[in-house]
Amino acid sequence: MEHFPPTTTQPTQDDSFCFFTIGYQGKSFDTYLHSLMENNIKLLCDVRKNPVSRKQGFSKTQLTKTLKNFGIEYVHIPELGIPSQKRRYLRTQQAYERLFKEYENTILKNNSWAIDRLYQIFLDKKRIAITCFEADVCMCHRGRIVNALTKLQDWKYEIQHL
Repeated sequence: MEHFPPTTTQPTQDDSFCFFTIGYQGKSFDTYLHSLMENNIKLLCDVRKNPVSRKQGFSKTQLTKTLKNFGIEYVHIPELGIPSQKRRYLRTQQAYERLFKEYENTILKNNSWAIDRLYQIFLDKKRIAITCFEADVCMCHRGRIVNALTKLQDWKYEIQHL
């Protein structure tokens, strides 16, 4: 049986440009979905390399179906993800920093078209969120994706981490 967020909080009707990031670590699916609705997210972009999760509700098929029921589009851009074998043994902040530096120098550099695509989606939808597992954006490649976006010549938009 699916659970959905309580409706006591009215979603914002704000349609201004705002780029969001959200991780689902430590969140129930209800809380996660509620955050998207509360912030009037129009499209969720999954930036995981492999859009599967042991946590119920967060795998691509189920996520797509549920989001559609709430009027939120889903897009997966696996090219912006980090392969699981590179994430397997991260234990220290230094290990994360090395991984993210490598990510910027390889994956982001070789897939600049994916950053451009993400930016075009954002300009079209105005309120989108990128998602991955980690709760803390500083411990996730979402932060590096945001950094790449802010380096675009005409970037002038608000960013919020949910």
